[in-house]
Parts: sequence; C-alpha cells; structure tokens
Amino acid sequence: MKLGVPKETASGERRVAMVPDVVQRLARKGVEVVVEAGAGAGARIPDELYTEAGATIGSAWEADVVVKVAPPSQEEIGRLKQGSVFIGFLQPLTNPELADALDGRGVTAFAMESIPRISRAQSMDALSSQANVGGYKAVLIAADHFGRYFPMLMTAAGTVPPAKVLVLGAGVAGLQAIATAKRLGAAVQGFDVRSVVKEQIESLGAKFVKLDVNFDAETEGGYARQLTDEEQEQQRAAIADVIAKVDIVITTAQVPGRRAPLLVTADAVQRMAPGSVIVDMAGDSGGNCELTQAGETVVERDVTIISPLDLPSQMPESSSMMYARNIQALVELMVDNEGKLTLDWDDEVIAKACVAGKQEPAPAATQEATA
Repeated sequence: MKLGVPKETASGERRVAMVPDVVQRLARKGVEVVVEAGAGAGARIPDELYTEAGATIGSAWEADVVVKVAPPSQEEIGRLKQGSVFIGFLQPLTNPELADALDGRGVTAFAMESIPRISRAQSMDALSSQANVGGYKAVLIAADHFGRYFPMLMTAAGTVPPAKVLVLGAGVAGLQAIATAKRLGAAVQGFDVRSVVKEQIESLGAKFVKLDVNFDAETEGGYARQLTDEEQEQQRAAIADVIAKVDIVITTAQVPGRRAPLLVTADAVQRMAPGSVIVDMAGDSGGNCELTQAGETVVERDVTIISPLDLPSQMPESSSMMYARNIQALVELMVDNEGKLTLDWDDEVIAKACVAGKQEPAPAATQEATA
C-alpha cells in the first residue's frame, strides 16, 4: 500500500501528518510512504530526513491512502483518486458538506475527530494529543502576557506571592494546563462541570473548585453535555466570584458540534484586577469568555483576553510527532501483515471513524454462503 503525505496549505498550519520516525515504523509493516516536497518544512523536517527514513519525495495525492492534518480544500479533494482513502481532521459535526464532497469523489474518508474513546483506540486519539499541546502552550502564552512572576519568590527585596491561576474545563487540555501552571509555580485551581474529574485535578496539585450548583454534566464517552439555560446562569454567577480572586484564567470548555459554553461574562472580567490575563482556548467555537474575539488579543479594563486559534501549530514539531503516531496506529489497523489495505467494517474504530464512502459488512447469511 502507498501512503501519501501532502503539504498542508491551510493558513497558519505548520504541522505535518507524518514524521520520519513513523515512516520507518510503517515501512516495517509493508507501507510505502510518499511525501510531497516541502511537506515537513513548517515543522522543521527537511525532505532529506524523510528520504533517509525510507520515504520517497513525489506526488502524494495519487497514493492509496492520503493523510493530512487540516481538512482538505475543494481543490485538494479533486486531486484524490477515486477509490482512495483519506484520513485527517474533517469537522464531521460542523461541516457535513465536506464529507459529502469526499463521498461524491468516491473517497472513503476517516475523521480523526470521530475516533471512538475506547481503551484500545487511545493511541489513535488525535483530539487528545493535540489538546495536550494546546493546554501546555496556553499557559506559556498567559505567562508571557502576565506582568509578574508565576512562582512565589522570597528575595532580599521582599516576598513575591505566586500567581493565582484558574483553569476552566478539565479535559485533556485543561489537565495539561493545570500541570504546566503548577510546574511554573503558580497557585492553581481547576473547575469542571463533571464532578468525576475532582481527583484528577487534585492529583496534579491543584484545588478543585466546587460551585454551589446542583447538577453534573458528564455524558457517555467522557464529554460534557450542553447545560440548560438555567444551569448555565447558575454556573456563570458562581464562577464570577472565583474569577474575581485570580490573576489568570485559562478556559478550555467545549461541547462537540456545538457553540462553546459561555463561562466568563463581561461583568466577571470587570471584576478582575488590572494586569490579569484570560486565554480562551475555545475561540474557534464561539469562546468561553463573553469578550473573546476569535484569533485576536483584546484588552478590556486592563485585562488581556487572548484567543489563539492555532495552538498546536505554534509547537509544530511536538504536535506533528504525536499526530503522526496517531495516524500510525490507525493505519496499522487498516492493513494486513503484508501491508495491503484491508478495511474491517466489523471493527468499531473503523466503522465509527468513517464519515464518507462507508461500506457495510456483508450479511451473515451471505458470508456463510461464500464460505
């Protein structure tokens, strides 16, 4: 099987879907990798490292399986050959037209967002791997904009108190943000509508914020459900009191396929001390802060509100390495021992990740007759 790795063309995208180490791993499975010239430049991976790992430099779009990070453009979909397989982020819940276009091209497409959250699929979970990078980078951005130290310092000139950090949302990104802020020496608190994450927050050395509300919002699969209007109002009022006492807020709360929940109101921002910082990681889905402007940095009453949209791309080497490992785990599930593409539609991961061109398994009676 031939696997193609085209160059990313989306604005600001510096990641690449394959790294030399994974090229070597796939070669041992009988998979031939073709990389478009310059595909790894944004992640500081020259073509020479790919060729040394066993890949060839050439036309990636003619491969049996094409892997990308960002969703393909209409022009790129037109370059895919009929009957091929495409793997990447495809925004299936918010952009179903993309899956329709791939299906119309005769392409079987797998969305990395649709990988089921089951134990054996953890190595394929690209949402988690990229959120991990995002949570780390968000804290570094906050520290860069904050005008004071993060850790407590005792000096001859006096004692500097630690920065007080609040992380809203304790998914993968939030937990990484908590851990990073703790490593930098901040006094950290974490909040999530799912009370089950209390132990995870406390295991990282942070304090779990218990709001005076009477609901829990965890759904099957570990995500947070959409709160009712009344529940959201209760939550925002309670969170505002906590926000008024901290220096930095990192927001990470998102609900798949829906607008991000509003957690930080304009009134809550006004109650923060001058010089405080908010980093809103949910800007691309509407933002957790009422004053967020997606992709922009704004200052309101001396509070800096930052909404980066490309956090993993700001650390392209690490994020590309992890994403390539996610791709490797999925591709290895799709090939047999000789490297031949073999899609098992009875496999839960294959079936649920497919968003276009899905082929149903043959009925049991037909299978028995064939046998």
